[in-house]
Order: sequence, then C-alpha cells, then structure tokens
Amino acid sequence: MITLWHYLAVAAALFGIGLVGFLTRRNLITLFLCAEMMLQGVAINFVAFARYHGNLEGQVFVLFILAVAACEAGVALALFLMLYRRDKSLDVSRWQALREVGIPPTLDTERLPTPPPETADPHLIPAGRRPAPTAEEAVRV
Repeated sequence: MITLWHYLAVAAALFGIGLVGFLTRRNLITLFLCAEMMLQGVAINFVAFARYHGNLEGQVFVLFILAVAACEAGVALALFLMLYRRDKSLDVSRWQALREVGIPPTLDTERLPTPPPETADPHLIPAGRRPAPTAEEAVRV
C-alpha cells in the first residue's frame, strides 16, 4: 500500500533534482524546466497532504500552481525567443545588459568557450532533376 511517506519521498526527489539542476546549469531553458520540476514536487506535497487530511485545500492550491505555471511558461517562452534573437545564445551570463544602472556586473570565474562559427548548409539540387553522373557512375553504365 502506498502511504503518505511514499508521496513525500517522490516530491522531495523531484524538488531536489530540480534544485540541483537549477543551481548547476546555465542554459535558460534548462533552468526553466528545473524550476517547473520544483513546482511539481511542491504540488505533489500539497495533494498528498490534502488526501491525508481528507480536505480539498491542497487540490485548490495545486490548481493555482498549475495556472501560474502555464502563464509563466508563456512569458518565459516569449522572453527566451527575444533573448535568443538578440544574442544568439541562451546563456544566463548574457543577461548582464539587463542590470539596473549603478549595479556592477557579476563576473564569472570560468567563461564558457566561444561557439564554433556557423557553417553554411549544403546545397541540395531541386527535386525532380537527376544529378549529373560522376565519372565512376558513367563508367559503370
């Protein structure tokens, strides 16, 4: 039989994994997903304690958490798209330009390596035209 402690263990594991991921990663999408994982751990706690106490207050809180998480996802997606269009990166250290005037920037002790230059996509022939045979193919025919 599944008891309250099983639910609390799953919720604690979700929250712990989310917290470790949030503190160790620098990618904005990964940070957002880890924050959502922590929210889901809290939601499981609310539902488990509401079931244990036999009332619906925990489920009501979970509905508010889900509504806030859905709104947060929409705003975060728009923010990520705008930041990626501007800087071509989703690294958190690129947000230094958004600081308030007079606050010194936080300097990283370890910089991320610069990404390699983008290569051009290969040129493909249009559909419907057969490419010219190479010398090896011409000999076989």
